[in-house]
Amino acid sequence: MAKIQALVFDFDGLIMDTEGPQIEAWQEVYGHYNQVLPQEKWMLILGSDYTAFDPLLYLRDLVGGRIDLEAVRRWQDDRANEIIAGLGALPGVREYLDQAIELGLRLAVASSSDAAWVTGKLERLGLRHYFEFIVTKEYVERVKPDPALYEVAVQKLGVQPQDALALEDSPNGLRAAKLAGLRTLAVRSDLTRDLALEDADLIVDSLADLPLQEVLSRLNGARPAVSVNGKQRA
Repeated sequence: MAKIQALVFDFDGLIMDTEGPQIEAWQEVYGHYNQVLPQEKWMLILGSDYTAFDPLLYLRDLVGGRIDLEAVRRWQDDRANEIIAGLGALPGVREYLDQAIELGLRLAVASSSDAAWVTGKLERLGLRHYFEFIVTKEYVERVKPDPALYEVAVQKLGVQPQDALALEDSPNGLRAAKLAGLRTLAVRSDLTRDLALEDADLIVDSLADLPLQEVLSRLNGARPAVSVNGKQRA
C-alpha cells in the first residue's frame, strides 16, 4: 500500500468542539419547554445534517406544535454561537497541522456544514492558511455519511483515496470516508466515547495522545485496526 500523501480533516468535533455546544443549546431550549432531547436522537445526525433527525421539528411534535419555529431556531443558534465563541482548537490539532506541513502532506477539510461556518471558524482560530481546499455541503447533493464530500476532497487534492487519511470523530463521518476509500483515524469525543467506531483504522482519545508520525507509521504499515493501546479491535 502506498504511503499516505494527504490528510482530510472533519471540522465539527474534530478541529473544534462545536457539537457539544450545539446539543447543550438544544437541551436548554428543550428544558424551557419541559422536554429532554434524547442523546440517541442527536447521534443520528452527528457529523451530518438534519436530514435524519431535526431537533426543532421533534420539539414541535413533543409540544403539540405550539412553538414559533423560526424564533426557536434563532434562539438555539444564538446560544450555541455564544458558547462556541469562547472555544479554541481541540488539543493536538495545531501540532498535527504543523507536522503535516513539515512532512509535505497536502491538507483539506471535508465538512457537512456550510462554507461560511467552517471558513469563518478556521479564520478565527488562525488555521485557514493550512488548508488547500475547504469542501463543504455546497459542493455535494448529500453530506455524510454519503462519501461525496471525501470524494470531492481527494479529487481536488489530486491524490488517490487510498493515499489519503480522514480524521473524524463521528460514525457518520467515518462511514463517509471509508465508503470513499480513505484510510481513517477516529478521535473520540465526549459524545462518541462509548461507540464502537467500527469504520476506523486507528482510534485515539485525542490527537494530543499520538504524534502524527506515529499514526502514519502505523497506517502506512497497513497494520490491523487498533486503538492507541495497541490492542487489535474485533
